[in-house]
Amino acid sequence: MNQFLDMSPEVKEAMETGKPVVALESTIISHGMPYPKNVETALNVQRIIRENGAVPATIAIIKGRLKAGLTDNEIEYLGKTGRAVPKASRRDLPILVAEGKDGATTVTTTMMIAHMAGIEVFATGGIGGVHRGAQKTFDISADLEELANTPVMVICAGAKAILDLGLTLEYLETKGVPVIGYGTQELPAFYSRHSGLKVDYEIDTPQDLAMAFHVKRELGMKGGMLVTNPIPEAYAMDGTKIDKAIDQALKEADQQGVHGKETTPFLLARVAELTGGDSLESNIQLVYNNVKLGAQTASALKKLGK
Repeated sequence: MNQFLDMSPEVKEAMETGKPVVALESTIISHGMPYPKNVETALNVQRIIRENGAVPATIAIIKGRLKAGLTDNEIEYLGKTGRAVPKASRRDLPILVAEGKDGATTVTTTMMIAHMAGIEVFATGGIGGVHRGAQKTFDISADLEELANTPVMVICAGAKAILDLGLTLEYLETKGVPVIGYGTQELPAFYSRHSGLKVDYEIDTPQDLAMAFHVKRELGMKGGMLVTNPIPEAYAMDGTKIDKAIDQALKEADQQGVHGKETTPFLLARVAELTGGDSLESNIQLVYNNVKLGAQTASALKKLGK
């Protein structure tokens, strides 16, 4: 095991005895939602995973230690501290560990630490991707490169709707990352179920998702697999309403000079304000939907061995 990695007793026991484990990120706690909704959501997510037969492993960096599995007190700490906890992507990891600091893990660093711990399934809200206007800014999330290199299945509701979804798909295709629609041939657009863009494959059961990933690992292929799971219909938002809010948030980000790792938290928070909180509730519900599928898929994957 990596010398900088700590697994909680629950996660360690699960890994040693072959129980299914689902990785969870911590940026959504510190940067994605306001307190105390962030803590409430994180604890509910862990409960849903347990109810569906798997063990949750919320991942973060605390005092320079890579954590796979957090206590309720650690989740409360991340939630209360909020954006004062640095958002940690690949480039930040060695510095935060070397200096003994905290970090909220993004999709990228959650994948990295999950892989170190031997966890193969990770459920989240949405991944990063190619930002709108990237032809000028070159703002492309490290999440896409991690998907190309790290063998973890990522279950999400698509790339965040604030991004250029078409270019994100093109980037993933170039990197050889299979993009799967769970029960759909269309890429979900995070807050809404429709983007007008087609995924590579449609798969309809957790068992078939597990088999696809199992075959990929048995073939010895590097890189991950992206599963896009549409937000439940009851919580999906009107595309026109959400697009209007996103356009307004993007304009304000440009006017205020928001860039780099601060862009996504700013846009998500502003969209939530502009939609009267509707987007926050949608965000929470799509996460619940994804972690349930993650637990079911992780359970099916364990039955296939390894």
